[in-house]
Amino acid sequence: MRVTDDAPARSSFKRRLHTIIFEADTPAGKVFDIALLISIVASVVAVCLESVEEYRAQYGRELIFIEWIFTVGFTAEYALRLYCVDKPMRYARSFYGVVDLLSILPTYLSLMFAGTQSLLVIRALRLLRIFRIFKAAQFLAESQLLAMAISASKRKIMVFLGVVTTLIIILGTMMYLVEGGQGGGFTSIPTSIYWAIVTMTTVGYGDIAPVTVLGKFLAAVAMITGYSVIAVPTGIVSVEMARAAQKTGFEVSTQACPSCSLEGHDTDALHCKYCGAAMHPPQEG
Repeated sequence: MRVTDDAPARSSFKRRLHTIIFEADTPAGKVFDIALLISIVASVVAVCLESVEEYRAQYGRELIFIEWIFTVGFTAEYALRLYCVDKPMRYARSFYGVVDLLSILPTYLSLMFAGTQSLLVIRALRLLRIFRIFKAAQFLAESQLLAMAISASKRKIMVFLGVVTTLIIILGTMMYLVEGGQGGGFTSIPTSIYWAIVTMTTVGYGDIAPVTVLGKFLAAVAMITGYSVIAVPTGIVSVEMARAAQKTGFEVSTQACPSCSLEGHDTDALHCKYCGAAMHPPQEG
């Protein structure tokens, strides 16, 4: 009898733990999330300070010790997240699950590969949870529309990138034929292609520049072409965002699925649209 009585207790405990860790509807959940955000910011600041030579020389050991404290804490948090969901592998493969894992791995890798702890700044991505924590559901809806628009635009963008890449290769080869041996820095076709990329993206480092009249003319064509193509991806994504907004017209809640812990559900959703699990109503108190 005790075994059967313990099962509902464990289930209730996991549900309460899930509410605290993944939701911000209760005072405990909000306190946990705000403490988590403060810890993330503090750990990122510690990593940045550790990269400054004078701070590293004076407070190196203290900063490393602080970083290990944060890493151990985030490791325990990650383990609890996996424990309190019904489908831990699904959460582990989600965007936030991958970010949570990558936010702790660099510290452990630093035991074998020096310097990898600098990659801990990826923890800043975890601050994206601020929209859910402060119940900014309208931002979640807009971010989901943006993701849908980018997904719908990927084929058009791939075609666009293919055309631009072809133009860059042709332009770089032409510049090599015109400027090769003229002292402008076009010493090979790959170098000339690098110049074409820098020029057409309007970056313009100035480390390589044409010296002949024809070369300058081609450079002018590349610059004008670069300005004209910049707007193309923006237009593609904007059109798809407008289409997605017209098709959906939905609002999303900040509630996380108790099974896979993915977010972005409709406000009146009874089941998770990713795994089909029943959605728990928000808990009060």
